[in-house]
Amino acid sequence: MIFYFTGTGNSLYAAKQIGGELISIPQVIHRKEQSWRAEEIGIVCPVYGHEMPAMVKGFLKKAEFQTEYFFLILTYGNIHGGAAELAQQELKRCGKRADYINTLKMIDNFLPSFDMEEQIASEHGKQIEKHLSRICSDIKKRIHWTQPATEEDRLWHQKYLEYQKSVPTEQWKHIYQVTEECIGCGICTRVCPAGCIELKKQRAVHIMKNCQMCMACIHHCPENAIRLTIPEKNPAARYHNEHVRLTEIVKANHQDAMQ
Repeated sequence: MIFYFTGTGNSLYAAKQIGGELISIPQVIHRKEQSWRAEEIGIVCPVYGHEMPAMVKGFLKKAEFQTEYFFLILTYGNIHGGAAELAQQELKRCGKRADYINTLKMIDNFLPSFDMEEQIASEHGKQIEKHLSRICSDIKKRIHWTQPATEEDRLWHQKYLEYQKSVPTEQWKHIYQVTEECIGCGICTRVCPAGCIELKKQRAVHIMKNCQMCMACIHHCPENAIRLTIPEKNPAARYHNEHVRLTEIVKANHQDAMQ
């Protein structure tokens, strides 16, 4: 049993490769009953700012896992910043522990920092399949291990936290904008895992409350009509995992699908 969170498909692809019953966290996060039982239970999700998305943290606080083997796989694109150690600390706060925590370097979809064309070109060098195969083998063997964090990893995370303090709060509140190119297709409303987008008069409107900053709305907009209000490396380039269909992202994230 694997619980996953995905924006552009990377974590879903990794979860599919590991195999087993796949359950989308956005589709179960609001359930009152959060007791889960299986021989193996895993969480596969990206890290934003080296930490798990807020929704995943919320799920971990609510959920009760009855399992012989519990693992976390954290996908990232550039620097993990000690993500496994940070996840371990989060689990401890939730009264949980994992038998295995590892990271997987994939494409980074954070538009302010990365050009998606450059990221896609770098995919081969990241040896995703090789590292994913090793992770799958570890899980199959039920290896007990947590990726250690170096002092350099911790320093990167500290630098990130210091940077966040310097960013005006208002910047994050108004980071998305919908341009005149919006055709009201509604794709953004269906790929958002937190229900932060709705259509008003056939135009997308973004509501920042509960936004996970996954940027699924931006990356999946067919008209490139959702953009950032801060500079992007390449405003014309967008990304989604080529092995994951849009319909799979919608099935995982569309909030109306729960009702």
